[in-house]
Amino acid sequence: MFQIKQPSQIIIGENSSKNFKFPDNSLIVTSSGTKKRKWLEHLGIDNYFLFDNVEPNPSIETVQKIIDNFSETEISCIIGLGGGSSLDVSKFVGHKLKKKKFLIPTTFGSGSEVTRIAVLNVNGKKTSFHDDAMLADIAIVDSFFVHNTPSDIIKNSAIDACAQCTEGYDSKLSNSYTKFLCKTAFDILEKALLNENYNLLPLGSLISGLGFGNCSTTLGHALSYVFSNEGYSHGHALAFTTQFAHKFNSSIFETRFKHIVETLEFKKIHLKQNLSDASELILQDHKHIDNNPVSITKEQIQKILEAINSL
Repeated sequence: MFQIKQPSQIIIGENSSKNFKFPDNSLIVTSSGTKKRKWLEHLGIDNYFLFDNVEPNPSIETVQKIIDNFSETEISCIIGLGGGSSLDVSKFVGHKLKKKKFLIPTTFGSGSEVTRIAVLNVNGKKTSFHDDAMLADIAIVDSFFVHNTPSDIIKNSAIDACAQCTEGYDSKLSNSYTKFLCKTAFDILEKALLNENYNLLPLGSLISGLGFGNCSTTLGHALSYVFSNEGYSHGHALAFTTQFAHKFNSSIFETRFKHIVETLEFKKIHLKQNLSDASELILQDHKHIDNNPVSITKEQIQKILEAINSL
């Protein structure tokens, strides 16, 4: 027996966020580039509060700042608008303020709009929080935001989705339903990336989120966080850490995932910190390591890090 958890309502389609009637006095949580990109005009909201200073790899301090600034304000709901960072912050804030959450991804990779997971930087370390109360009340997936997205953002977001669904498929927590979702998502994402048919990315990312969000990611994500702590974007790190995780796990996606990474021409990554210390930190990431289909030791983790550094 298994449970599937997802938002109670998912709306998908081009201009779906433009045509949605949002409540007045919403708090929009997003990043600093939102005004320049005219995303607020696209939503067509007249009466709202705005926090537009969510940073990449957002910190728990950012969450607390929003809560401190708006906890006494009469806001009707939280609208998360942006990439995974903005959505993760929005989910955490909405949960703490006990407000409805409307999540609108503008990049298509994290799947955060349909998961119960928020990843925040705590004391310099990426930390994942899991709670049913962080699920969106309504997720709105609008393919409008694919248009004019820079190619580096597209590839970093999409490889994130590829990593999530393939790790999710391999996870010990997976089941027949999540495996179906994860495989379907990867098939769509692979087609989108190899054929540069980026209009498929919103659907692929959405299905990936529904899949891995109900079974969790594994070794590749555990490995990636130490690289993200040194400044690599999440997708860039996963391009290599998931690739080596697939090799270690003898994943059915090993060859296909590697081919996508090579096609997208990701630059090699290199970890600066002591690899023994990094390996110990990774081993303590039980939310990912415990779900890995093959048990792993600190020594094996260090060998993987050495292999990545020697690329």
